[in-house]
Amino acid sequence: VQLVESGGGLVQPGGSLELSCAASGFTVSSYVMSWYRQAPGKERELVAGITSVGGSTNYADSVKGRFTISRDNTKNTVYLQMNSLKPEDTAVYYCNAHHPFLPWNHWGQGTQVTVSS
Repeated sequence: VQLVESGGGLVQPGGSLELSCAASGFTVSSYVMSWYRQAPGKERELVAGITSVGGSTNYADSVKGRFTISRDNTKNTVYLQMNSLKPEDTAVYYCNAHHPFLPWNHWGQGTQVTVSS
């Protein structure tokens, strides 16, 4: 099982970025896929998630209306579209895959997002 994030970088406030999480060794449509982030000195927090069945999504209050999580089953990849970025969105963003009822949980290596002028 492998999760590889990409798409991070430096962006000005108000800008946009799209993160990608390419999965291998399993099928993203069969598990809960999520994006987390961790800022310096802070705990890792859930940003957005998408369920396996139905593809329902959920978001942290701080990103609702600005971020969108999506899944491309043909590419076995999950995305996080981030718009209207704020300096407080600066963090390392991690992709996570887990089964809601079984002890199966995997993380990517993370990608840095920095929002600064």
